Amino acid sequence: MSGHSHWATIRRKKGAADAKKGAIFTRLAREIVMASREGGGDPDSNFRLALAIEKARGGNMPKENIDRAIKRGTGEDKDGTVYEEITYEGYGPHGVALIMDCVTDNRNRAVAEIRHLLNRSGGNMAEAGAVGWQFSRNAYFSFPASMLGYDKAFELALDAGAEDVQQDGDNIEIIGPVEAFKKISDALKKAGVSPDDAELRMISKQDLELPVDQTLSVLRTIESLEELDDVQSVFHNLKISDEALVALEAEEA
Repeated sequence: MSGHSHWATIRRKKGAADAKKGAIFTRLAREIVMASREGGGDPDSNFRLALAIEKARGGNMPKENIDRAIKRGTGEDKDGTVYEEITYEGYGPHGVALIMDCVTDNRNRAVAEIRHLLNRSGGNMAEAGAVGWQFSRNAYFSFPASMLGYDKAFELALDAGAEDVQQDGDNIEIIGPVEAFKKISDALKKAGVSPDDAELRMISKQDLELPVDQTLSVLRTIESLEELDDVQSVFHNLKISDEALVALEAEEA
């Protein structure tokens, strides 16, 4: 998973540099809308909403935007827009498996844009279940080792029900079952750790390794998918090598 984490760090820096705040806020707001619609507008009793708000604050989303999104989800603010959650499966270039979580007010537009982009890149859409079996949904946390050393992180995570703790360079990752998310999150918060990433993530059971040039081609496709308005998250089974990360950082420099 370490390559995935390093890639996420590069993308965060790129996003900050590009300052695409409008698109970022839209994505964060949609997650808040769906969370509050599903479980109500109180983050104390709606863990999904609490997580969405935390991510929004981490993205510097203004409080008034967060409050407005909650009201839209609970129905207090009726703007006429109806969103639905859809998950699409497909293959990117070179056979990389993809799962794309979407929140959209127009599923025909969403699937058309995804299909067009995949076809253009040499990939294709897949039937439901064709790709999903290659992944498992897990609680995922990532944070700098400077916040909490590996030994303490390992002990904390194990006590909280995590299944795996990894360190690669300056970064620590914790992976656990979905039902352990809140316990791990609370334990990290108590230890004074503010994760760079804290989410439910589809993690591949076996990664696919490709040459550097093909890896970069796949990453460009994933980035393009993530830039689509209706796409919330893209998960993949691509193994990102150190060599590919170096080449990617050189491209972004």
